[in-house]
Amino acid sequence: MQTTDLATASATELAALVRAKRASPVEVTEAVLARIAACEPKLNAFVVLDEARARAAARAAEAALMRGEAPGPLHGVPVTIKDIQAVEGLPTRRGSRLSDAAPARADAPLVARLRAAGAIILGKTTSTEHGWTAVSHNPLTGATHNPWKHGTTSGGSSSGAAALAGAGCGPLHLGTDGAGSIRLPAHFCGAVGFKPTYGRVPYAPVPNNGALSHAGPITRSVADAALMFSVMAGPHPLDHTTLGETFPPEVPPGGVHGLRIAYSPDLGHARVDPEVAALVAAAVKALEAAGATVEQVTPPWGPTGPALERDLWGGAMRPFLPKDAAEAAQIDPGLLACTEAYRDFSFMQGHAAQGRRFAYAAAVNAWFAEAGFDLLATPAASVAAFPVGLQRPPHWDPHPWDWLVWAEFSYPFNLSHGPAISVPCGLTPAGLPVGLQLAGPRLADSLVLRAAAGFLAAQPFAPGFATP
Repeated sequence: MQTTDLATASATELAALVRAKRASPVEVTEAVLARIAACEPKLNAFVVLDEARARAAARAAEAALMRGEAPGPLHGVPVTIKDIQAVEGLPTRRGSRLSDAAPARADAPLVARLRAAGAIILGKTTSTEHGWTAVSHNPLTGATHNPWKHGTTSGGSSSGAAALAGAGCGPLHLGTDGAGSIRLPAHFCGAVGFKPTYGRVPYAPVPNNGALSHAGPITRSVADAALMFSVMAGPHPLDHTTLGETFPPEVPPGGVHGLRIAYSPDLGHARVDPEVAALVAAAVKALEAAGATVEQVTPPWGPTGPALERDLWGGAMRPFLPKDAAEAAQIDPGLLACTEAYRDFSFMQGHAAQGRRFAYAAAVNAWFAEAGFDLLATPAASVAAFPVGLQRPPHWDPHPWDWLVWAEFSYPFNLSHGPAISVPCGLTPAGLPVGLQLAGPRLADSLVLRAAAGFLAAQPFAPGFATP
């Protein structure tokens, strides 16, 4: 393969080439680093690009092959890590000027699993400050740009991961998701973003935010998402919430044929921009043409979500209240506004909100079973990418912190702990990507991956990878 082909090839392709000794880990790593050099710093997707250690790891992976050692499932395949999870020897800054700059002493469990599978860790990608918002800027590194249009958001909080995926800078990118932070940037950047069932992938240290945060892959294909997921999934002693089941590296066969899929264009309450709505409606027709039975619905739990999510999200931000004016000056103004809005949110209010959340999660998961739907199709978000520096598009009413108004489709599946994926379903007239979300009840990860792969087989999406 040509160097540029190696840079933009899928993980499944690269792993097969390395195993067959048709491409070396060094060649693959150099190709991806060259692609990154062509895109950075314009994208501004990295907090740390760890080139020296990546090259050393690639040489070690190549030497292991030459010694005849059995390769791991990701042997020689580059991966990036969102700067929320620890990578040994690199700081975990979380997009914050107030974070500790000391290098991590050990890999986070999911990073250790990727490394043990043979993946080459390229570095740490940008995140919004403490992952608080789904737009792509933070006080520490500034704005990360969308590869489809410079000056527009790549989404967040997994901002750099999605920007690199959309730009063709390597195949595998780790994201985290507390209210859509894997799926929303994937939607903005024309990538695949998979949030597994809560507990499938270890997340350590376990965050004290009401069991909202998940970890999962951002890729350019469902096959790559399934492969990366299979490496990371499974129980771990540092995360008491992890589940016991592991997963094969392949997408289950069958596509969408025979599935009963509910379709909700607005969950009964959400505003959606017309160009986004039109692309998602067309995608739903493609699901039907591929053999799914689709029924338009308004889930009864939909309209109860917004007030609940804002209480839970705002309450979870209270620990980031600044101690004094000097700290306040270092914090993202939107995060500061959110913490101020919930300054007086009491323990009893938070406790009550958690009770409402448990009832909401039960309602979502019971609805799938009682209504007899396998999956739910929705827009991944209400809007396409908009200018960096804003919490909402210019044609929506401004607000100092409430970005959730255009992200009403993602957080229900953080609350319910169910799996959900965003897959690209087309481009707006302005040439910006839009995502279709497919979500399921808790533990339906394999079915979500199967349906997503079936959709992209029926309606492929080819980004083209022009240098941003």
